[in-house]
Amino acid sequence: MTVTRIIGIDPSLVACGWGVIDKTGNKITHVDHGIIRPPRKEPLASRLHFIFDALNTLIGEFNPSEASVEDAFMKDNAMSALKLGQARAACILAATTNGLNVGEYAARLVKKSVVGTGAADKIQVAHMVNLLLSGAHVKAGDASDALAIAITHCNHMGANKLTPAQLTRRAG
Repeated sequence: MTVTRIIGIDPSLVACGWGVIDKTGNKITHVDHGIIRPPRKEPLASRLHFIFDALNTLIGEFNPSEASVEDAFMKDNAMSALKLGQARAACILAATTNGLNVGEYAARLVKKSVVGTGAADKIQVAHMVNLLLSGAHVKAGDASDALAIAITHCNHMGANKLTPAQLTRRAG
């Protein structure tokens, strides 16, 4: 049976969560997870480069065949949303530079896919991630969100993918 390795990414300029899972048929298993913490006092461009480099290293280490990234959302502060968008771009570029297809998922869809409700909190998401991925032992936060994004991608394989060719066509 074919194993599909997926990296899930929860973009952030402060704590960029990542999680890697394997999908074999209908079974998903935890591989690893963590958080990328760019230096806070560095300029924005340096922090974006740090995220890009760290994800390139992780992709090289774990060799995923798919990537999934949380979609941007607008809260109260437009500047924060803009910076989050730039962090997302660094994440998407790292994935597509390595030839990965990228699935993009709204936070509410991720919560609904993993917990059953789009209004779930981080503790509920982490709890369900730990139930779905035996042995993950992940705490509520960015890494559990990244694993939830990867799980959502498993549930939506084939939909919401942005291929490198599509990126090129959109840019042209």
